[in-house]
Amino acid sequence: MARFGDGLALGPDLSSAAESAVEQALAPLSAAPDLVCVFVTGDDPDEIEAAAVAAERAAGPAMLLGCSASGVIGAGRGVEERGAVSAWAAVLPGARLDAFRLETLKADDRLVVVGMPEGQDDDVVGVLLADPYSFPVDAFVERSDEALPGLPLVGGLAESAGPGEEGLTGEPGRGQARLFVGGEVYGDGAVGVVIGGPVAAATVVSQGARPIGPDMVVTKAEENVLYELAGVPALEKLEQIVLGLPEDEQELAGRGLLIGVAMNEYADEHEHGDFLVRGVVGADTDSGAIAIGDVVDVGRTVRFQVRDAGAAEEDLAALLERFDLAPVEGALLFSCNGRGQAMFPDSDHDAKVLDRAFGPAGVGGFFAAGEIGPVSGRNHVHGFTASILAFGRAEDS
Repeated sequence: MARFGDGLALGPDLSSAAESAVEQALAPLSAAPDLVCVFVTGDDPDEIEAAAVAAERAAGPAMLLGCSASGVIGAGRGVEERGAVSAWAAVLPGARLDAFRLETLKADDRLVVVGMPEGQDDDVVGVLLADPYSFPVDAFVERSDEALPGLPLVGGLAESAGPGEEGLTGEPGRGQARLFVGGEVYGDGAVGVVIGGPVAAATVVSQGARPIGPDMVVTKAEENVLYELAGVPALEKLEQIVLGLPEDEQELAGRGLLIGVAMNEYADEHEHGDFLVRGVVGADTDSGAIAIGDVVDVGRTVRFQVRDAGAAEEDLAALLERFDLAPVEGALLFSCNGRGQAMFPDSDHDAKVLDRAFGPAGVGGFFAAGEIGPVSGRNHVHGFTASILAFGRAEDS
């Protein structure tokens, strides 16, 4: 009998699908589950809420955590943009589960996030699900180490397949996401659980990018604008690198260029997994500057990157081969909504890679509008990544 299970059910009746998915996830378990995660794809927030209630009933006394999404992952498959529910269940003997609900309050001229549980010495990992429209997830995650030093956070940004309030706000999807934890359903903020105690868990983030060109030191910058790389105007340096690439890689760079910020300045070389990857979002031909999706200080090492299906597959497979938690018995997978059928031949790709790497482990998750996971010991929000939280057998279980 297993300690982890997963399930997947499709169909327009999301409540029935939720019951079925949870029942599938519970079926192989050796004992009653401690944690059940449920992810729902649907057009109607009311139906998603009803599915959460149905999942809560089916999960029994277990803690329920979940959210809406544009696609879900379970039973070795990925399903996007159609009514579906995935469930993942875990038996965690002796573990401590601290559920939380985060809200944002105004205090003078700043925003304050409240609701995070106080850190404990035996904290192992936190799972965080957030609504990107109502919660400052980037700022919270980037500064999470100040509040909870050393606690890795893994999770994703929720969304819904519904049209949202675009007519009022200009932002499609606003107001549609649903988050659920501990028997309650929320339409904003963030929810999650901190897992502590005798739990063997490990995280990995596959950014799916391939480095191009040399490492370069940032020699002039301001906020997220790079003016000089290795003493050369940044745009000029970029053009030199791209023109020196083979034609196929020039094409990849033209479709979407990225830049990696080295997380360890003391490494002799920086290769796959050594960078925090961000987008190149603009360029100014007059000043020769380029703008990127993060703030980078002078003196940091950077390297341009490209992303394609081949690089994404190679990166994920290579990281899982080096995974230091064996055997993996269960895992949560938060895959970017730009990775599924938008990048690969089908929605099953990342689920299949984990299946090959982990064998008969219970794997569940969803396609996120942004993924949360640590790189080189610090928590970040990512795009186009696969963020994974894997569980093995604790020493005293």
